[in-house]
Amino acid sequence: MLLVLNRVHSYYEKSHILHGVSMNVNQGEMVCLLGRNGVGKSTTLKSIMGLVQPKEGSILFKDENLVGKEPYQIARIGIGYVPEERRIFRSLTTHENLLMGIKGGKRSKKRPNHTWTIDKIYQAFPKLEQRKGSKGAYLSGGEQQMLTVARTLMGNPKLILIDEPTEGLAPLVVKDVLGMLSRVLESGVSILMVEQNYKAAIRIADRFYVMSKGQIFFEGDGQALMKAEDIRKNYLEV
Repeated sequence: MLLVLNRVHSYYEKSHILHGVSMNVNQGEMVCLLGRNGVGKSTTLKSIMGLVQPKEGSILFKDENLVGKEPYQIARIGIGYVPEERRIFRSLTTHENLLMGIKGGKRSKKRPNHTWTIDKIYQAFPKLEQRKGSKGAYLSGGEQQMLTVARTLMGNPKLILIDEPTEGLAPLVVKDVLGMLSRVLESGVSILMVEQNYKAAIRIADRFYVMSKGQIFFEGDGQALMKAEDIRKNYLEV
């Protein structure tokens, strides 16, 4: 397994947010963590990335424990993070934003086809090439989402953590974003995605976890999720 969380407990000061979360992501897999607002989904990603330090449990990435490491160390060993806020540089162009994502020492002579470059990004996401001279402030919501994922790819991660990629986007734009994520997965990069919209996520994700009150209440593939009417009703649907 590429990523394994084992009984992770995380806090914000004295507030106990994650209560023994266990989950995993396999190589080449897209896993989606579902749940309503405020149940601990984003905290799970931040705990993996070292932005929140778990008090108990382990987080193994390629058998290396991430607990106690700083975010920059976790990024260097191959995990990329796409926050819900996107955090593109609004005063920089699309091209300049992509350059900001390059990390030193990531190019591999043994695996050149697995190295994301500016040219490869533009080939995979032609909309970004069309907008390469536009400043981030003038990109649409969908273009900003595409840019923040592409900028993360410039660091050549083996796993990307993506927080709410379809939030606030129109249905046609959601389709474009999901298509982009499918292309990322096909390139060999694994994905752990946080979402509320299970109807969108079920189109592309391999497996699902459903979270409520900082705990996992369901694990299974899309077919199992659609059969679990009680889970959807109690933890996903409004």
